[in-house]
Amino acid sequence: MTLWNAVLLGLVQGIAEILPISGSGHLSIINNLFKLSDVSEGHMLFGALLRLATLISVVIVYWPELCAMAYELLSFANLGPYAGQERQHYVAARVFFMLVMGSIPLFFLLPVHERIDALSSRNILVGVMLILTGCLLAVSDRMTPGKKTAGTMTVTDALLIGLCQAVSAIPGLSRTAVSVTAGVATGLKPSYAVHFSLLLSIPAVFGSCVLSFGQAFEQGIDWHSVPAYLIGMAVAILSSIFSIRILRMIGKRGKFGGFSYYCWVVGVLSIILYLIF
Repeated sequence: MTLWNAVLLGLVQGIAEILPISGSGHLSIINNLFKLSDVSEGHMLFGALLRLATLISVVIVYWPELCAMAYELLSFANLGPYAGQERQHYVAARVFFMLVMGSIPLFFLLPVHERIDALSSRNILVGVMLILTGCLLAVSDRMTPGKKTAGTMTVTDALLIGLCQAVSAIPGLSRTAVSVTAGVATGLKPSYAVHFSLLLSIPAVFGSCVLSFGQAFEQGIDWHSVPAYLIGMAVAILSSIFSIRILRMIGKRGKFGGFSYYCWVVGVLSIILYLIF
């Protein structure tokens, strides 16, 4: 893998995985049409590092809230910075519980994750899923915004959002678009739907990283390409952090439909180009 290919793929991952336009879909299209790098076979370690980059970026941005979750959970055992303090509300601990509930559907993916990953080679399917992603974003803009946030969302809300996130494992179907749309549909405030979606991606991406690294080391590593991998990973981290900030700004407006046109165009073009070439 060349350095420039790694930089380009890292940039695509950082932007497309966070924004509601499907990182897996874009990487699949780039590989299937232009053969820049096969992150699913020839360079599986690079694919794993790109996923890790997404995880690191979300953790960096949400580090204060993640610490608050840990502190409140420790306080139940009279440990940590909040030990001995009487707290009227445990909002962060409640969010942690919702994240756990929302992550339960991911376990149903374990028996079929290899089959799902294999779908990335089917460009027509990826194109169709991108078109569907655009439709979901258009629908989300037409929903009546809810008012639920951390203190008022329910376990049912978390499970439904988590189930939708699990379905978004199909390449081309944006995790962000699906989970945010599901959040808005359950009555979450759009800005909090983005917030919860990004937090919920942490366990999902962590699980994906574990599986990906296991497959990569089993396949074997091209050590000559590791420096390029690491540079591409750094680009993915920086672009992911930037994309998170953009997504949060858009979430405050509550309008995501602008991305739908992009998804429709890319989805249709990918299908046409695949049929031509």
